Amino acid sequence: MTRPPQAHSSTPQIDYTQETPGLARHVQDASPQSGNKAERLRWFQEQALGLFIHWNIDAQLGSVISHSLVGASPEYIERYITELPKTFLPTRFDPDEWARQAKVAGVNYVVFTTKHHSGFCMFDTATTTFNIMNTPYGRDITRAIVDAFRRWGIAIGFYFSPDDFWILHRQGHQISRARPEANPRNNPELMAHNQAQVRELLNNYGPIDVLFFDGEADGIKQLAWELQPDVVVTRGDLATPEQHIPDRPLPGPWEACFTLGTQWAYKPTNEEYKSGSKLIEMLIETRAKGGNLLLNVGPKPNGEIPIDQEARMQELALWLFVNGEAIFDTEPCPIIREPLTLDHEVWYMQNRQAETAYAIVVGTPWP
Repeated sequence: MTRPPQAHSSTPQIDYTQETPGLARHVQDASPQSGNKAERLRWFQEQALGLFIHWNIDAQLGSVISHSLVGASPEYIERYITELPKTFLPTRFDPDEWARQAKVAGVNYVVFTTKHHSGFCMFDTATTTFNIMNTPYGRDITRAIVDAFRRWGIAIGFYFSPDDFWILHRQGHQISRARPEANPRNNPELMAHNQAQVRELLNNYGPIDVLFFDGEADGIKQLAWELQPDVVVTRGDLATPEQHIPDRPLPGPWEACFTLGTQWAYKPTNEEYKSGSKLIEMLIETRAKGGNLLLNVGPKPNGEIPIDQEARMQELALWLFVNGEAIFDTEPCPIIREPLTLDHEVWYMQNRQAETAYAIVVGTPWP
């Protein structure tokens, strides 16, 4: 068993003339290709920890979100589109409790799947009948999440898929993200559909802090900046590696996206979750390299956060309650990591005024 790493602060005693292999200076510089405002990128880098929420009608099946439609028979696709909305009724959905748990865990922003690749919209939209309003639940889940997380002081982010399997199926195409018609630049109807939905999301839910476009973002990220100039586009404009942390710091703001278990959406059986210590060490490494950590939960079809996922977030909450000073409002040191022994290493961060350095030792055994 390992002990959660402890942070120790002091005035900097680091040798700034030396750098260990794999480390880099000036990792906070914004990417020159970014269309985001510089001051908003600085704000984003300070957020440190975000909560990703993957939730859709296929949580009822416990399948991987949306991707069961890829290469599926027309009969399966029709059943998915017509039958799954009829039984989606999350009677235990409590967005205020979600937001409260996130606040305790140190989460500063949330990113919710307003529309995943399937095309099902978890918001009230005039663009398609394939949406949350045409379920037994019949209420705008996105609105409820936005209102609840705002009440708890958490910044609002939307995940949006430019890929839309509902459109492809309606057009008579085989469902695949790889085919040309799946790219909105090659499919005018899909582009217009996406633009109309982005307009709804940015006109109807107040100021949105973050947009995560999981697919071709050209044609909609420009619209997003036109409608809300202060919105930060992450995927589609910044590096957002999935399920891994880069070996080296990236040249601009970035965000590492991780599941707590093995898939993004709810998996009812045979799920293997990362330990609390693993999540803590992932957060430490990500922050030491100048990135944000976006941790995903997959709610159950009834709207509850699975207890094992809640428990992992509580472990993270405890460590951050004690050591959050070393994670929030910090940036990488010129020396980011040093080995101590074969089983121990130390990660360094400093506050943004370069007045205090933090050394976090990982691998320390329980006393």
